[in-house]
Amino acid sequence: MTDFPLPDLDRVSDLIRSVARTEIMPYFQKLDASGIRQKTGPTDLVTLADEAAERALTPALSALLPGSRVIGEEAASEDERVLDRIHGDDPVWIIDPVDGTINFAQGRPMFAVIVALACKGETVAGWIHDPVDGRMATAAKGQGAWLDGHQVHVAPAVPLPQMVGALSTRFCAEEMSRQLEERSAGLGERACLSSAAQEYLRLLEGRAHYSLYHRLMPWDHAAGVLLHAEAGGYSALIDGTPYRPGLLRGSILLAPDRDSWRALHGQLFG
Repeated sequence: MTDFPLPDLDRVSDLIRSVARTEIMPYFQKLDASGIRQKTGPTDLVTLADEAAERALTPALSALLPGSRVIGEEAASEDERVLDRIHGDDPVWIIDPVDGTINFAQGRPMFAVIVALACKGETVAGWIHDPVDGRMATAAKGQGAWLDGHQVHVAPAVPLPQMVGALSTRFCAEEMSRQLEERSAGLGERACLSSAAQEYLRLLEGRAHYSLYHRLMPWDHAAGVLLHAEAGGYSALIDGTPYRPGLLRGSILLAPDRDSWRALHGQLFG
């Protein structure tokens, strides 16, 4: 499957849990304004917890897989060239130290740690950890998706009016945003959590049927797309091409199966 032995998934899980416990949770609901700053604007934040967790995860993950490199969200925000590592031949860890930073900064328990492992532009393993309730989702390519030690599967297909999901209009063009707002009226309840990680966990738990995202930063989606696929789900960019973690632009639609994807795509974009 890969040119290198995958690290033990449980060992990576334990590392993520440890870092979340020591570097993230001490800041939760204890941050003041001095511990939060804007990156590109008021909805793009970084906190002391993001920075501390990425600093801890970066060398620790590298040590688990000699020769691997790291793409951290905060490192890439400081130097966009960090993203180029995903196109090389070396295995690459992709880290979102706190996904849902807006929620975290406001003291809301809707955030998670995301880690993916990619090689030659393909995601081969992924982890999502909710430090508040302890949930840990893991997957390796071809080995199924697991949540807290139990194999999980996406929700079964249902008719469009019953489909619950996360439909984001953030980062898409104004015309597409208007179209999506109009056409999503034919679907079930929308549940946008301001955290892709939490929305992926809902898909894995069968509590949501679909998600739609734009601006495909690898730390937000590399792990989640793999987890969703290993749980039996189907996803593709809206032009029908497969997702790869090196893609930064476009829109990805995730659904329970290929037929559901086609029906959703027809409803929203047809």
